[in-house]
Amino acid sequence: MKIAIYGQSFDSVFNEPISRLISELSDRGHEIIVFDELASFLQSAINYKSTQTFSDHEQLKGSDALIAIGGDGTMLNTLLYVRDSEIPVLGLNTGRLGFLSTVSTDEIDEVVETLEDGSYEVEKRTVLMLKTREDMFKPMNYALNEVAVHKNDISSMITISAFVDGVYINSYWADGLIISTATGSTAYSMSCGGPIVMPGTETVIITPIAPHNLNIRPLVIPDSSKIRLVVEGRESQHLVSLDSRSKTMDNSQTLEISKAPFCMHLLRVKNQHFVQTIRNKLMWGLDRRN
Repeated sequence: MKIAIYGQSFDSVFNEPISRLISELSDRGHEIIVFDELASFLQSAINYKSTQTFSDHEQLKGSDALIAIGGDGTMLNTLLYVRDSEIPVLGLNTGRLGFLSTVSTDEIDEVVETLEDGSYEVEKRTVLMLKTREDMFKPMNYALNEVAVHKNDISSMITISAFVDGVYINSYWADGLIISTATGSTAYSMSCGGPIVMPGTETVIITPIAPHNLNIRPLVIPDSSKIRLVVEGRESQHLVSLDSRSKTMDNSQTLEISKAPFCMHLLRVKNQHFVQTIRNKLMWGLDRRN
């Protein structure tokens, strides 16, 4: 297999397991290609010198899998490189909570065995696509977690009028609005009171950020829906973010959000399930009264 490794840096406590991961893959004859920024770090951290590196989408083509070393933010960034290639991505967690980077460094042996015998499963996750008049995020106008509209830091609340498949839904007077995939339901949307949605349910969640009217609740719609947002406010500009990438946008622009023509492929090792991840990360069942 040709296995790509992506990341930036990690704490020295992870030097040994990451070194062991690379050694095990190499010893078993797998071809390894490393993200160029990570390659420089690995050479100084664990004395590993990469023979192949990549820095863009084209150089990643032909890989059979990608291992993302870091947290959920690192996993989100891999979308910029895998795009529509269908390369499955596995998250090796060296970060904090990790709803996407679900494999710990204690499970290196399981990761290697899973890649070796092909016993992994691949989950297809909905990706959102944003269209604006000026295509400010082009060519990567895609998001795995969410498209979010925010007020500027110093401005008052904004009004966001939302239309779904041409039908007027509501004008949200709030600090912002989140359009989230099921994958993103455990991220920003959840922190704003949105529901946790199981992967594969083919839904999108509309979640207001600090709405002025407290009877405004999150709304779950099919991910096949076409969403149109129109922003008004005292300021002439607002912020729009695709996962961790943000830009300032004029209120005169209309935002059109829809399902992308491709999915993100996540690699899942044996005996791992979304519910198990949620239960562990949110510590469900640890209350002695349960």
